[in-house]
Amino acid sequence: MQQDPTKHIAELLLSKSGVKQTTYRNVNKAFRTLKEEAVKLIETINEKTNSKDSEISLFVETINDQEFHVKIAGDLLVFFLHTNIITLGADYAYNKSDYVTQDPNRKYLGQINVYNFMADSFKYNRFNDPGYLLARVLINHEDFFIVEGDRQVNFMFENVSSKPIEQTDLSILIQLIITQAIENDLVAPPFPQIRGITVQQKISKTEVLGAGNKIGFQMSSQQDIE
Repeated sequence: MQQDPTKHIAELLLSKSGVKQTTYRNVNKAFRTLKEEAVKLIETINEKTNSKDSEISLFVETINDQEFHVKIAGDLLVFFLHTNIITLGADYAYNKSDYVTQDPNRKYLGQINVYNFMADSFKYNRFNDPGYLLARVLINHEDFFIVEGDRQVNFMFENVSSKPIEQTDLSILIQLIITQAIENDLVAPPFPQIRGITVQQKISKTEVLGAGNKIGFQMSSQQDIE
């Protein structure tokens, strides 16, 4: 007898829905913990810097349940929790791993993105100033995780974790992200590039006025174009 297609659809929906709901709960919990670790770290750094330079601005600001900012002197880190559960492309090594092959439900991931902006871009409403993705945290329904990023972030979390994500992992991650943002300086655009500007560029105070870009945060797509 032919299987009732509506029954199959219902079973598939229930199975996927349960996995995705668990995944979102996990990534939401990790996001809250990440913010708590950011607050603790900034408080510790403030204690070490205020006595020497009270002008250094460091704080954590909650925007809403899906976003918080970490201000570190001239940098503003934007932590953003996506509400949708995603999968990675078929060419990702993660999807080809034994871990996912053994249980396809492990491919569903919640994500937290961390972007680096110049703090003045927000302060002066320079809407055309770029931000750069520093790290992307991906967590599945078993609380196992992947972190994509540059340099130390990528080195420390190169493959899928061997255990569920813990507070210690998030504490290390927030330290690496903040360190990376501080270590990368602004580089002014070449003189010929800013020789001529438009009125709109002047009004919106874009990087064309010489604000510069963060060195070391050039996306791979930009590198290919250049």
